[in-house]
Amino acid sequence: MKNTQIFGLHPVIEAIEAGKTIDKIFIQKGLKGALFSQLLSLVETYHLPHSYVPIEKLQRLTRGNHQGIVALLSPVEFVPLEELVLSTIESGRVPLFLILDHLSDVRNVGAIIRTAECTGVNGILLPKQGSASIGEDMVKTSAGAIFNLPLCKVDNLIDAIYYLQGSGIKVLGATEKASSLLYDFSLSEPLAIVMGAEDTGISKGVLKVLDEKAKLPLQGETSSLNVSVACGAFLYEVVRQRLMNL
Repeated sequence: MKNTQIFGLHPVIEAIEAGKTIDKIFIQKGLKGALFSQLLSLVETYHLPHSYVPIEKLQRLTRGNHQGIVALLSPVEFVPLEELVLSTIESGRVPLFLILDHLSDVRNVGAIIRTAECTGVNGILLPKQGSASIGEDMVKTSAGAIFNLPLCKVDNLIDAIYYLQGSGIKVLGATEKASSLLYDFSLSEPLAIVMGAEDTGISKGVLKVLDEKAKLPLQGETSSLNVSVACGAFLYEVVRQRLMNL
């Protein structure tokens, strides 16, 4: 499976106006003109993820007449945050969400989605800007789990965390900056776990609004785990505790 790729000003504008689920728009640096202004207005109105790139990037994406614009349509639909939280609470299950704070490696995200689906996560929140593109590699790495787990793209992670907290869901950050180990916490209550970016970890703004911070014990010389491996350790501790409480 591959992202459906569209290019050119008119086709991308039409796709946006038709309500297509767009994963990312690549815009040539320095682009100008009336049609571009129309496109940019739509991008800003719908808060669509986009980045400004050199023309060489667009030429690597397509050999077609891209007119400075290439868009990738997502192979999956995204669920609104309010709908995801409400449906989870109404299901009677104890909520368990993942928040991925600007993870950029598609294989890491795919592996996390696979583990999340296996451990009963109710949904994954991702920022619209700065997340790995959802395409063929991610679908393959998730082993198809991406089609069985709700994904939610949000404009602002901090606002999303406030919404979760207001809905009675504790937000726990996985970070080596924590003073307490994961095993010191009760994880049987409604919970969202934040995993930080591969190189920088959880962003400073998000760290400030967390309810709790937890880390894993590291016995060797290496200072950190791969984010997908760490995520698996966190999720299976949640599973262990919740099974013990049945």
